Amino acid sequence: MKDDPIVEEIRKIKEARAERFAYNIRAIGEDLRKREKEGNRKVVSLCRERKTG
Repeated sequence: MKDDPIVEEIRKIKEARAERFAYNIRAIGEDLRKREKEGNRKVVSLCRERKTG
């Protein structure tokens, strides 16, 4: 399989973000949620809500 420059770029970005947060997945998630709230893009959840009762 040939190297895909787009995939390589995404991997570099992902690695840089992980390194920035000392590979702490909780800190990465908190930062992502903060950026979603501050941004002006619509965020869509693909998870189905659970029905109770």
